[in-house]
Amino acid sequence: MAAQASTSASAPAPTPAPLVVNAEYYKEIERARRYLRALISSKNCAPMMLRTYDALTKTGGPNGSIRNPQELNHSANRGLETAVDLCEKVKRKHPCITYADLYQLAGVVAVEVTGGPTIHFVPGRQDSLSSPKEGLLPDANKGADHLRSVFNRMGLEDKDIAALSGAHTLGGAHKQVSGFDGKWTEEPWKFDNSYFKELLKSSTKFPTPSNPPTGYSQQKPSSSATGEDSTGRRLFIFSTDQALIKDPKFLEYVMLYEQDEEAFFRDYAASHKKLSELGFVPPTWTSRVITAVKNSSTMAKAAAGVAFATTAIAITFYYRQRSQREEE
Repeated sequence: MAAQASTSASAPAPTPAPLVVNAEYYKEIERARRYLRALISSKNCAPMMLRTYDALTKTGGPNGSIRNPQELNHSANRGLETAVDLCEKVKRKHPCITYADLYQLAGVVAVEVTGGPTIHFVPGRQDSLSSPKEGLLPDANKGADHLRSVFNRMGLEDKDIAALSGAHTLGGAHKQVSGFDGKWTEEPWKFDNSYFKELLKSSTKFPTPSNPPTGYSQQKPSSSATGEDSTGRRLFIFSTDQALIKDPKFLEYVMLYEQDEEAFFRDYAASHKKLSELGFVPPTWTSRVITAVKNSSTMAKAAAGVAFATTAIAITFYYRQRSQREEE
């Protein structure tokens, strides 16, 4: 059972019991995945739920510490209370799943239900209430050097930074939460490569990439960074977004992903998985558990198919025999 949140910031967090990821735990993960799909779809909360997955760089963390009131009150976590409350509904239905796994799973499902790539999820994260200090998150008003200093210390490279930035295709900013109002793309409920398309439209000048993707041709920007979508709501980009088109190395990935959505999906899925597993080393036997459960599920479906086919053949044979007797 996951440790419960403490109301006292100074109280020591209890040491959780070692997590055992067995076949039953993985089956519970799959049940929670199905429930999350229905919940996220019915509540239209995919952008908000995606915010629960980021480890250290944004919010959530792979140890489930975002539920700690002290961390939840960090300025960068404004607006996440609703996402945490929704995850609590899932936790009540599936109490054996750790908060750490649940928050990561919510981010994975949020990407998938909005049309994004399938992200391989490995369970087994241990819960903790140990929170990172405030101020470790990217500052939206800074540029490329700042982005690299934040992400590189966690072993993430330029490709990871560019791909993960593509998650801005979902959702937007709300004045009551961040002081900003607007969205990055015209369809903020759809996970696609439109974030990169808007980036290339946002500036009339950007440097020549050091290694442009195959088939690249100079773009003609058609809108400003504070343009409007078809409904009149403002589109915007932060300084950290602009850094992706001002820096030649980042720009290579922006142009690649703008032209090739499959490349973006592939790299995003890999980077999302990498980020969600920072500080987490999956037990070597976890993959065997997952494979065993999937194989047993496949065998069960195959057995059901054989049983159905056998029944269908028997019924067909019965009616054929009866028809022959009637003709005689």
